[in-house]
Amino acid sequence: MLHFESDYLEGAHPLVLERLTQTNWEQTPGYGTDMYCEAAREKIRRACNAPEAEVHFMVGGTQTNATMITAMLRPYEGVVSAESGHINQHEAGAVEAGGHKVLALPHTEGKLAAADVDRYVTDFYANPSWSAMVAPGMVYVSHPTEYGTLYTLAELEALSAVCRKHHLPLYLDGARLGYALATDGTDVTLEAIASLCDVFYIGGTKVGALFGEAVVLPRPRLVKQLDTIIKQRGVLLAKGRLLGIQFDTLFTEGLYVRIARHAIDLAGKIVEALKEKGYRFFVTPQTNQLFVVMENEQWKRISAEVGLEVWEYPDECHTVVRIATSWATRKENVDALIGML
Repeated sequence: MLHFESDYLEGAHPLVLERLTQTNWEQTPGYGTDMYCEAAREKIRRACNAPEAEVHFMVGGTQTNATMITAMLRPYEGVVSAESGHINQHEAGAVEAGGHKVLALPHTEGKLAAADVDRYVTDFYANPSWSAMVAPGMVYVSHPTEYGTLYTLAELEALSAVCRKHHLPLYLDGARLGYALATDGTDVTLEAIASLCDVFYIGGTKVGALFGEAVVLPRPRLVKQLDTIIKQRGVLLAKGRLLGIQFDTLFTEGLYVRIARHAIDLAGKIVEALKEKGYRFFVTPQTNQLFVVMENEQWKRISAEVGLEVWEYPDECHTVVRIATSWATRKENVDALIGML
C-alpha cells in the first residue's frame, strides 16, 4: 500500500534526529530558555530580516492557531478567514472553543481577496447594530492555502494594506510554509512575510521536524505577556530545547527550504504524469498538494492500493482527492503511484 494522504506521515529529517540524539544527555533550562532555542531564534530572525522579532515555539498547528488568535482578540472580536480556511474547516472548532467566532468569507482557490475583506469590514461598521455583533478583530490567511495555492506578493501587499487601513493584525498560518518558499516562480519570501504580516508561523511538523511550529512576531510586544498565555493554553513545552534543536537544525545552511524543494520536485513529476494520462485538476497545482478529479469507479480502483485524501464530492459521479508529497517522499513510491494511475 502506498501512502500520499498528507505531508506529515513520516517522522523527522535524519539531521534533526541526529541532533536530538547528540544532545539527549545534556541538561538545559526548560520552557524555551535554553541556548538551542535562542540559537534557533537568531537564525529565524536573520532569515526574516527581522532582528527585533519575537520568536516563540509551540507544539502543533491547531494549538498555535488557537493560542495566537485567542491572545490577539478582545472578547467581542472574531477572526476573518476564507470559508476554506483551516481554522474554519479542519480544527474542530478550536478557535470557537476559545470564545471567538470565525468570520468566514468567500474565497478563490483558497485565497482571500483584499477587496472582499475591505468591503466586509466597511459594511460591518456601516451597520447601525454593529455594537451588538461580533467585530472583525484580525485577518487569517494560510500560505500555502488549503488548496495548495499561493498568494502573490501583490495579493499579500493588498491584504496587508487593507488590514492596516482598518487597524487589524494580519496573521499568516505557515504550517506548510517551506513548500511555499521552495516553489518555482513565487515572489513571496520570508522577509516579505515578516514585513507585511503582524504574526506568522513557520511550520515544522509538516516540513522535517518531529513536531513544532515557530511563531514570529516581527514587531515585538504586540501581545502582552505572550509567554504567560502560551503557558496558560498548555502549549509551552517544558523540554523546550527539543523544539529549539529542531528549528536550529532546519535553519542551518538552508535545510528547511532545501528539503521542501524535494517535495515540490516530486509533485511536479506526478503533475506531468497526471496530465499525460488525461486527469483533470480541481485546482491548478502549485505546491506539494495536488487536487485531482476522479470518476468514482476510478477512485475505487486506485484506493485499494494507494492512500489518498478524499477532499470533496463535486457531483454524484466524481470524487476530488488530494495527493500530497513531503520532504521525505521516496522517488520509487512516486514511480509506483504513477504506474497505478
